[in-house]
Amino acid sequence: MKKLLISAVLIANSLLLTGCLPVIQGASTMSTIITTTNDRRSAGEVLDDRTIMFRMLAWPNQDSALEDVHLNFMVYNKSVLITGEVPSNAVLKYTIEQAQIQDPKIKQVFNEITVGPNSGLLSRSKDAAITAQVETLFHDQEVFHPTLVRVMTESQTVYLMGAVTQREAQKAVKVASKAKWAKKIVKRFDYLKTRPAAEIERDRQREIAAQKKAELLKKQAELDAKKAELKRQIQELNGGSAMEGTPF
Repeated sequence: MKKLLISAVLIANSLLLTGCLPVIQGASTMSTIITTTNDRRSAGEVLDDRTIMFRMLAWPNQDSALEDVHLNFMVYNKSVLITGEVPSNAVLKYTIEQAQIQDPKIKQVFNEITVGPNSGLLSRSKDAAITAQVETLFHDQEVFHPTLVRVMTESQTVYLMGAVTQREAQKAVKVASKAKWAKKIVKRFDYLKTRPAAEIERDRQREIAAQKKAELLKKQAELDAKKAELKRQIQELNGGSAMEGTPF
């Protein structure tokens, strides 16, 4: 039976163009919500990646030479990462050559395919758990926004893609290495000298807004305390007046 087992991360990445879409849970990803609000790619770059992903998705099922292979894809900024298993070196060579020509905008293909039998359900389930752990751990740090780094796991090797600074990359690797069962971390980053100016300004505005909100809450708390004290004093006065007017 000609069935190409492709991780749901393919579908997830192909849907990045829209503002907020659910990711389908699969072998190399987790159920989450992806938003382009913090994406460092332009709308055009996101569209290009989406187009490339759709073509990569369609290609294996249309190619008889790729019958019964297991491939996963991840696309970022026109770079294509391919993992999985193929039965022979000849099929591996063919796969990489053909991958390059699936879309004219593909800049490079990262070959992480191994020659051997297809991975089993247990292995893929473990990979899914690792990816879920890494994505969860990314939410527990403050060096980079968790959606900036894409994650895929194959045979307990964690692959990371995204446009990040050196500091962000180091943090991503350090955090990802904490995932249970992860044996190796592979970086396929586009490196930035500094964070984008617009992103820095956006964060600054958020910080200002947060400070203003905190100040307003503080003032509101102080006002509520004064109101409570005034109410208490009025009650004491009313109580005193009542006692003075009570006959013995």
